[in-house]
Amino acid sequence: MNSPRLLRRCLLAVLSAALVTAAAVVPAQADPPTAVAAVTTFSDTFDGPAGAAVDSSKWQVETGDNVNNHERQYYTSGNNNAKLDGQGNLVITARRENPGNYQCWYGRCEYTSARMNTSGKFTGTYGHVEARMKIPRGQGMWPAFWMLGTPVNWPDSGEIDIMENVGFEPSTVHGTIHGPGYSGSGGIGAGYTLPGGQAFADAFHTFAIDWAPDSISWSVDGTVYQRRTPADLGGRTWVFNKPFFMILNLAVGGYWPGDPDGSTSFPQQLVVDEVKVTTSDSSGSTGGPITGLAGKCVDVAGASAANGTPVQLYDCNGTTAQRWTVSSDGTIRALGKCLDVTGNGTADGSTLQLWDCTGGPNQKWAVSAAHDIVNPQANKCLDVTGNNSANGTRLQIWTCSGGANQKWSVS
Repeated sequence: MNSPRLLRRCLLAVLSAALVTAAAVVPAQADPPTAVAAVTTFSDTFDGPAGAAVDSSKWQVETGDNVNNHERQYYTSGNNNAKLDGQGNLVITARRENPGNYQCWYGRCEYTSARMNTSGKFTGTYGHVEARMKIPRGQGMWPAFWMLGTPVNWPDSGEIDIMENVGFEPSTVHGTIHGPGYSGSGGIGAGYTLPGGQAFADAFHTFAIDWAPDSISWSVDGTVYQRRTPADLGGRTWVFNKPFFMILNLAVGGYWPGDPDGSTSFPQQLVVDEVKVTTSDSSGSTGGPITGLAGKCVDVAGASAANGTPVQLYDCNGTTAQRWTVSSDGTIRALGKCLDVTGNGTADGSTLQLWDCTGGPNQKWAVSAAHDIVNPQANKCLDVTGNNSANGTRLQIWTCSGGANQKWSVS
């Protein structure tokens, strides 16, 4: 939300890499192999009896005020301001009240609300992250669905704002990234405005990101309205290739939205129908082809298991030299050895080979539902050299471009 909030309460969490759901690009061939399946790694549909608190196995409720943004609310514990409605929704309620004589940075607090996060419960690296919500309305309201990088050291650890709304813009939501040198009001993002003067408070909408090693795309109800990559940072550091956790909150007042005024009615509610994270399943197979440009296969030259054997493109032939296992440890294996970036290289053009599995970062791969195979250390894609589909063309890593020579289907 444009600056750190209650960061003292955010816990360190860890997660294995998982990947973005996006439109598949399948190479032309008679019988395309099965694409990487999408799986749900986090879901909360907020089912339960009316008045129940949020599921503590998925969320922790934060408490306190927030001087960083000069917000006016005090975040309360338990189900005082966040509870299930018995109809499959979480309702976060902001009220003009102070039943507990709560103290805020400016004195006696004027409002209560709720904020919760998944730190220590769930973190994710890459994926399709979405929430279906109906936001509140009114001057000074500031609902948000966002993420913080771990371990939290804002802004260096990064922030992804999936959806923010400030009450004086009832028809517009914002998506933003923050990091070292581009934080606070210097965050990089864009807004999305509903057509015809509609207000977001009038209906439920789905706010989402599709997050890959080299990009984050924001959407509302399936309509993508911006995409950000390292090229947008002007040489500053892209800090979005590690685990992040999710946050839901409803703030009242602050630098950006301004404070409530006489036109603002209370209580106001952020109603959340569902929060879900979908990633590709790269957690191991019995071994099969990886198919790419011109329907050809990733192949170990000469079917040799010797260290340093080149990995190339070749006609699919069903041999063990083309049977690859994508493992839950991030490795891709054939003939008992690992797909390896030669010499631990990270530069464009670093070639691929077969090598004993060492656990090194040059043997770690992220296979996305968008059909990219990425080495996270280099933040580069598995690539057919020169876009050449001839048998024997060496495979390499290269800056991800979305080209056909970087699209793969894993069976």
